[in-house]
Amino acid sequence: MPQNSTSVSEARAAGSRVVTIGVVAIVAILALAAAFLFTTLPDGNAFNARVERIFVENDGLTSEAEIKLLEILAQSGTAFSEVLAGYRTVIFVLLVLATGLLIASLVLVVAIVTLNRRLGEIERQGIQVAALVVRREDNSVLLNDMEFRLTAAAIETLAVLAEARLDGDILSGAEIEAVISGRKVEDCDEAAGATRIKRLRDALGNQVMAELLIKTVARKGYSLSVAPDAVVVD
Repeated sequence: MPQNSTSVSEARAAGSRVVTIGVVAIVAILALAAAFLFTTLPDGNAFNARVERIFVENDGLTSEAEIKLLEILAQSGTAFSEVLAGYRTVIFVLLVLATGLLIASLVLVVAIVTLNRRLGEIERQGIQVAALVVRREDNSVLLNDMEFRLTAAAIETLAVLAEARLDGDILSGAEIEAVISGRKVEDCDEAAGATRIKRLRDALGNQVMAELLIKTVARKGYSLSVAPDAVVVD
């Protein structure tokens, strides 16, 4: 158990380091990209400077049409400056959103990887059940400190598996169906018992817990991954 706690702590520490390094890398890369974009964008007053230069270098433009043309150029320069300022704001907002999305994606990926590792450890070690109490009278099962309400059919299937576990037996689908239906094993279908097992797993709800609690033994049948002394059938 201490080894498990140590491995979980190490996994969390490694995940935190990955997130920290990733966040710093993302912010640094996007900061460099923002600096590059803002430095390479033309100056908002560049167009106005060119128009002003035309005014200075062509003081002979005195006709009404020429002056009107210069005014239009000046207004165009002002509009260009405003549009460029808007572009800068849009680029800044997009970079902020990109930073947030990349950080969220990194955290999500690390969380998924950490969860997969923990699930892998659970699959290797199996689910540890301190007590499994099957109560037929109220169609409930007490698994450690968790209580589940099941259908009568699911409780009957779980009770059969629990009683078989007390005897150290592994039941096939046909044997499960035979015990529940009261018929001979030869008259029962393997698929019927497999269907009962599937419905029991569905009734338990948590797929990971159900798959680990009710294990399938190749070419033999089904059994509970619970110590016999932890099983109680009422």
